[in-house]
Amino acid sequence: MFDRLTERLDDVFRKLRGQGRITERNIDESLREIRRALLEADVNFQVARSFLHAVREKATGREVFRSLAPGQQVVKIVHDELVTLLGRQMEPIKLADHPPTVILLVGLQGCGKTTFAGKLALNFKGQGRPPFMVAADVYRPAAAEQLKTLGDSIGVPVFSQAETGEDADPVEICRRGVEAARKSSRSVVILDTAGRLSIDDEMMDELVEIRALTQPHEILFVADSMLGQDAVETASRFHERLAITGCVLTKMDGDARGGAALSIRQVTGQPVKYICTGEGLESLEIFHPERIASRILGMGDVVSFVEKAEQAFDQEKAAEMEAKLRQETFSFDDFREQLQAIKKMGPLDQLMGMIPGAGKALTGVQVDETAFVQVEAIISSMTAKERVRPQILNGSRRRRIARGSGTTVQDVNRLVKQFQAMQKMMKQMSRMKPGRMKMPVPFA
Repeated sequence: MFDRLTERLDDVFRKLRGQGRITERNIDESLREIRRALLEADVNFQVARSFLHAVREKATGREVFRSLAPGQQVVKIVHDELVTLLGRQMEPIKLADHPPTVILLVGLQGCGKTTFAGKLALNFKGQGRPPFMVAADVYRPAAAEQLKTLGDSIGVPVFSQAETGEDADPVEICRRGVEAARKSSRSVVILDTAGRLSIDDEMMDELVEIRALTQPHEILFVADSMLGQDAVETASRFHERLAITGCVLTKMDGDARGGAALSIRQVTGQPVKYICTGEGLESLEIFHPERIASRILGMGDVVSFVEKAEQAFDQEKAAEMEAKLRQETFSFDDFREQLQAIKKMGPLDQLMGMIPGAGKALTGVQVDETAFVQVEAIISSMTAKERVRPQILNGSRRRRIARGSGTTVQDVNRLVKQFQAMQKMMKQMSRMKPGRMKMPVPFA
């Protein structure tokens, strides 16, 4: 996410920091490089121009030239202007005074609306707000079945044409779906509407009717971030007809440029509310402009990292694990449980990008997530007794485990050695005062 843009901006700022004195010429050269980086990232031309004008105005101020660290001052100015460009502050979903809150999802076919509906439903469920989903796409084959499958996987009910009769059109499905949500006391109802390969009057008229009948509290335009300026242009056209209240950017994990994220707020005037950073239903992030600006400039995003960790690690389990570590009863079963919690936090390369300096240090390094799979396979090939008492793992047992997990004896030996080293470290940490010991994060 933003990898290419981050690399280009890092090169610009490295040169600036190397200058003992900042001049207008230095700044002009840097702004030319930043302009090139933004356009390569597929940022809207007008947006890029306004951004550079704002940076130039502040970077040529007297206080910057007199500063002891002018290069750092310019970086801060770029960061602050990025935050402004992205929307300044997080814009939460507007909740209804009297539930249910109605959220209408719109966008082109293939942008990820249905999957996002499932992610959003899971997010609201985690907040203690019972969601309800309505499958209003009657044109795409198996669209309703896809939403029902997602609903079943997270325990969220789905209303579809099957409950209304085959003759019901999307407008009627949405109307009756909202009624059903209200009768069943659901807090949020998510309307998953149909998309097309391109904008047409029939689709827009249908959406206008749905909006008029259901009076949604939020109209979210869902865009494929990898389409760059095309996604921004489409968002603008949807806004003209529907007055969207926010945007969602999907497939951000596959977009190294970030042009849509940097342009869409300025072009539509509406905030980005969520970004999708992976295929899993947990891979949904609330859009925080300041945090995203920090990620773009390679400064990391510790707050988001901690939030992901808190979601992945159950507090009671963490306390139980700490007690086991103190009593030296931490087993391979516990080790595997921790690995599974880390995997829930998201792809490792994204997690590394949230740690200040780590993304830069790992530039060009491939983070091998298959190591987790291998570790889990090895642990699963152990008997229950071996997982609790690894000291009984003799040569023959290790050969059997290697055969069962499709690995080598050397792989098994390496894992056992790492586990024993961690146990030793935990033994030393257990001498610390209670409450001061932190849960370890095992990276095999």
